[in-house]
Amino acid sequence: MHKLLTPILLFFLLSCHHTIAQKEDSLVIRKIFTEAMSDSTGYHNLRYLCTRIGGRLCGSPQVEKAVQWSKTTLEAMGLDTVWLQECKVRHWERGNTEELVINQGTSSAIRLHACAIGGSIGTDKAGLKAKVVEVKDFDELKSIGRKNIEGKIVYFNHPPDPAHYYTFDAYGELAQYRVYGVDYAASYGAIGVIVRSATLAYDDFPHTGVIYYADTVQKIPAMAVSTKDAEKLTRLLKAKPGLEISMKLSSMEYPETISYNVIGEMWGAVHPEKVIAIGGHIDSWDIGQGAHDDGAGVIQSIEVLRIFSTLKIKPACTIRVVIFMDEEMAQRGAKKYGEFAKEQEEVYKSSQAAGGSNVIAGKTKQLQLGSHHVAAIEADRGGFTPFGFSIDATDDEVRKIQGWRDLLLPYGLYSLEKGGSGVDIRELKPLGVPLLALVPDSQRYFDYHHSANDTFAKVTLRELQLGTFAMAAMVYLLDKYGM
Repeated sequence: MHKLLTPILLFFLLSCHHTIAQKEDSLVIRKIFTEAMSDSTGYHNLRYLCTRIGGRLCGSPQVEKAVQWSKTTLEAMGLDTVWLQECKVRHWERGNTEELVINQGTSSAIRLHACAIGGSIGTDKAGLKAKVVEVKDFDELKSIGRKNIEGKIVYFNHPPDPAHYYTFDAYGELAQYRVYGVDYAASYGAIGVIVRSATLAYDDFPHTGVIYYADTVQKIPAMAVSTKDAEKLTRLLKAKPGLEISMKLSSMEYPETISYNVIGEMWGAVHPEKVIAIGGHIDSWDIGQGAHDDGAGVIQSIEVLRIFSTLKIKPACTIRVVIFMDEEMAQRGAKKYGEFAKEQEEVYKSSQAAGGSNVIAGKTKQLQLGSHHVAAIEADRGGFTPFGFSIDATDDEVRKIQGWRDLLLPYGLYSLEKGGSGVDIRELKPLGVPLLALVPDSQRYFDYHHSANDTFAKVTLRELQLGTFAMAAMVYLLDKYGM
């Protein structure tokens, strides 16, 4: 009989162990939630970042203040190590002049709410004046042809599709005209570009962002116009197809400069060479305060380490906060970190093959031993109520994370689906690292994104804290159960 009882007993013992582990996890996650929702340190840090430092475009004095602030903030937490990772960045400034005017110099002049698109060249002091050709998309531009485009300003008016529930899908359709519209228009002889702001909001806030110039096409200036004025411009063009508009910009590209990723670590007690990286990007567009994009993600990542420290949760693996530089312009910080991770992975493999010790005496010793990423999480979708995580990983890894759903459901984290991650951590994908992105409610994000409307006042304390909790809970589970 005992041969029959043995597998039954084994199953019973495993079930008991599973139940005990679940209870333990539930208790720890409850403590994490309570701490995240009870402490407002992160909220006050975000206020300082947004209101005392403000918009933080790469290459600017403001972003360097933010780098030093980040480093000082991490050092004050008593982490095992805090360091700066150097990277070169672009230095573009929009200048003081941004004008988009209809009937300039007349009593009926209409000045539109507009701003330079990031990276745009400027005009000369006199600006440029030309007729406007409105198109909805690249296909319409092609159908109109060079003969009707040459010497004119192309106006890309592609309204968002409200049928998308997830607003990032609508944004993806709009952003291509901002990013690549200059090259398409210039290839047909246009001398300037106007783009409808990539937002579903109907207001007077123009939304900036980056453009990419191809080396093979003449560079032309580009501006984004607010959605209200986009509609106004369309109405005026219908009434007067030969309408002229004046554009004047003082934006300019300066030589590249040096900046930094900021990295802080809580070393693992069991596997310090294994790393869970979490982070957001410290740079932001200069016309707002960079609160939702991405001050919130930076603060939430930092708060994970504060919570672990406060609750005396000693992780088995190293938890590494990476505050990325230059996500908005060229992702130089992400590329630098990706190169570093690849180098460290090679060192790790070599040291493991040679029977390397896991003991870390300091940052230098750690780098000698190398490191291996267990997972990475990015927070760069706004500080709104979180619904869960998007997971860029193998099917087995996705299923493993989905197995934790019951622990997260009591806190509204129901969405654990296979999908994309984030611009900064995707540099780790070639290493086979499971990548996760915090997924908050997206409905309001693009009301603020890349505009002067992205301010600290638009961030709610409780929503910010809920995102912090979600990050900390996921890090706890990844650290305990691995991938």
